[in-house]
Amino acid sequence: MIRRPLSFALLLPLLLSAQPVATDSYLPALPAIAQALGSASTSLTVFALAFGIGQLPMGSLADRFGRRHVLLVGLACYAVAALAGALAVSAAMLTAARALQGFSMAAILVCARAAVRDLHPARDGPHVMARGLTGLGFVALVAPILGAFVAQHAGWRWVLACMSLYALVLWVMCWRGFAETKQAHPQQAGGVREIFASAEFRRWALLAATTYAGIFCFLLLSPMVYIGYLGLSPALYGWIPAGGSLVYIVSTTICRRLLRRQSLVRTVQQGATLSLCGAGIQGLGCWLLPGEAWPLLLGHGFYCMGHGIHQPCGQAGAVSDLPHLAGRAVSWSGFIMMLAAFCLGQTAAAFDDASHSLGAWPMVVPMMIAGTALTYIAFFRLPKLRTAA
Repeated sequence: MIRRPLSFALLLPLLLSAQPVATDSYLPALPAIAQALGSASTSLTVFALAFGIGQLPMGSLADRFGRRHVLLVGLACYAVAALAGALAVSAAMLTAARALQGFSMAAILVCARAAVRDLHPARDGPHVMARGLTGLGFVALVAPILGAFVAQHAGWRWVLACMSLYALVLWVMCWRGFAETKQAHPQQAGGVREIFASAEFRRWALLAATTYAGIFCFLLLSPMVYIGYLGLSPALYGWIPAGGSLVYIVSTTICRRLLRRQSLVRTVQQGATLSLCGAGIQGLGCWLLPGEAWPLLLGHGFYCMGHGIHQPCGQAGAVSDLPHLAGRAVSWSGFIMMLAAFCLGQTAAAFDDASHSLGAWPMVVPMMIAGTALTYIAFFRLPKLRTAA
């Protein structure tokens, strides 16, 4: 059979969307999983940890064997792991399946992000990533709504079965249409020391990790806050992350327009202002209007606006001056991102209990910390880079 290459502009958002398919569609099912198996949030945090750790070997494998082979294996394992999760009969089995799914997803996202650097110069990276993340936003918009519908009408196991089907279809598309993108570079030597010696890598990777850690705490704890504490139905809750995704879509589009008119750092500073304002609105809501949902929703919208700016800029910036180590630089950036999310998420989850005695604070405080850190990075660290013109 002759393979006809598909446009990378089409494949990139679909590959990046493996993450919201695995997380956002899973959120409305968490209460039902907890009721059926006795535990739910652990499977999500272990998924995130496996995804973070898995990126380290995947980056080296993608640099050595090429993006195509690692990507196809990752998609196949992702499909198998999701199906295993759908058949889980215990919390331990579900957690193991989700760990394999997270590890497999590392291969998918590392190869997709490395291919961006393979195919495009550093100056175009944020634009290309923003366009790809806009497509991801559309998938993330639909995923929690469909996840809530499937969980409510067919059961949580079918949510995982749909993830498996998504990966299978994407595997066929990539097998037929994804050509190898890895380029031969005269400068092949280098490794972890060279990656972390790059100030661009350190600061942009920290920006991406910080904004994602804040949004991950929302993903982890918002079902408990909105469903358990505020009493929303799972179906109604599904519209909340979907609304955040809609804001994210708009934000990535705005990000691309801002980058055409001003510097990368100035764009990120505007995003940091939005992130800090959003977290501040949520904090004021918890303090002055406990039990009210609208301040949390408004603040989340502002934070998502900033997140849609930080993610494409941070992910592209982290690998901008390391084209010969694109796979490994992407993998270390992703590892740092997920490690920060795991640590902050686990710490925040420890303060949430069955009676929700602290209200929404366990979800809000980590976002306030992230918003403050993003402001510091954007206004005090990034302007010092030699590429910050």
